[in-house]
Amino acid sequence: MEERSTFQGKLGFVLAAAGSAVGLGNLWRFPYLAAKYGGGMFLLIYIVLAITFGFVLMVTEIAIGRKTQLSPLKAFGALSKKWGWVGKLATVVPVLIFPYYCLIGGWVTKYAAVMATGKVSAAADDAFFGSYISATVDPLIWFLIFIGATTLVVLFGVNKGIEKLSRFLMPALLVLTLVLSVYVVTRDGALEGVKYYLLPNIKDLSPKTFLAALGQLFYSMSLAMGIMITYGSYFSKEEHIEKAARQIEVFDTLIAFLAGLMIIPAVFVFSGGNQEALGKGPSLMFVTLPKVFNSLPGGGIIGTAFFILVLFAAITSSVSIMEAIVSGILDSFHISRFKATILVAVFGIAVGIACSFGFGIWSNFTILGFDILDFLDFVSNSVLLPLVGMLTCIVVGFVIKPDAVVSEIELNGPFTMKRFYAAMVKWVAPIFIFAILVSGILEGFGILKY
Repeated sequence: MEERSTFQGKLGFVLAAAGSAVGLGNLWRFPYLAAKYGGGMFLLIYIVLAITFGFVLMVTEIAIGRKTQLSPLKAFGALSKKWGWVGKLATVVPVLIFPYYCLIGGWVTKYAAVMATGKVSAAADDAFFGSYISATVDPLIWFLIFIGATTLVVLFGVNKGIEKLSRFLMPALLVLTLVLSVYVVTRDGALEGVKYYLLPNIKDLSPKTFLAALGQLFYSMSLAMGIMITYGSYFSKEEHIEKAARQIEVFDTLIAFLAGLMIIPAVFVFSGGNQEALGKGPSLMFVTLPKVFNSLPGGGIIGTAFFILVLFAAITSSVSIMEAIVSGILDSFHISRFKATILVAVFGIAVGIACSFGFGIWSNFTILGFDILDFLDFVSNSVLLPLVGMLTCIVVGFVIKPDAVVSEIELNGPFTMKRFYAAMVKWVAPIFIFAILVSGILEGFGILKY
């Protein structure tokens, strides 16, 4: 069995964990939801939830990982043998997400290449995206490039791979986001979009807005995916969990905020204030935004910078998702990192190919009305993610008790939110997460429409 690696310092851990949290959820899902659910009100609710609800879940997962020195597959069993199955359920989440996340990462890589070669007008065509993802070969080439890069980083391990990548990409990502945000908000007509995004309107306060912001926390902060437990198991006992979690939270929320400041005003300028132009899901990233870039002065350069930014975010997240799976295999079977990583890569390629074909030659094949990618996304994000989050709170709140986690957090100093933490993890968080679970399932099957 290989000796368990550790991050070389708090900065390496914070940047790696922030890299995991900052992904496609921040750069396309957050702006879309902010636009759909009231702009400033959604932003305000999200920030409040991030520093309370999100913080509680994050410190819980990091502490569980560091306390057990295990991946989630084994960590829950170490805490309570009767509840070890929660760890198995938690490990299923990254297993389902990894293949299709890498496929979407391939789409991002394709668009970065298209923009970089001066073909912004081609990418802005209505038929470009649909034609690309329905092709048989082209999406697979870019998918293999992306998953190959992810695999290479994970093969190098925690210090030489994940930590080094994060130390380079995360500062670069922050600088790119800042530059693009400043560029967008200084365009003529952007002020209305900025006002909509930043100024809360009490009329937009509703249960829908609250649930949307709460659900987004899971995507934005890599919660209930087993990732923070995995990274926590690599976190030195000499470092302070509470401070590290706060720094991750600030970095992640800042990037999400800047992404909204970049995308919402840009689309407002392009559409003349039509909120519907923000679209939904892939259409925002791969259909609407290329049109926006094509309409801007120097749009090719801006488009290239944007998709490079998204690529950086996607690769740091895909690495963390893959590492969560690899870590579980290492803990369970004690094989070499090389064998475990290649095994996960082969699995990811096989399922990713199926997801890609689901838009093309297998487009008639559906599961419960979903195409292959959407089915995996529904099961992982709408069902398992909140279910694992809720079960984690139950295990900590009622089985091992909050003091077991608090004691780990307090190894390097007092935990300033001890009482608040106990109340949140036992009572408030499980109820909130249950609401996300129910609404997500009902929405997925079209029973509940927002």
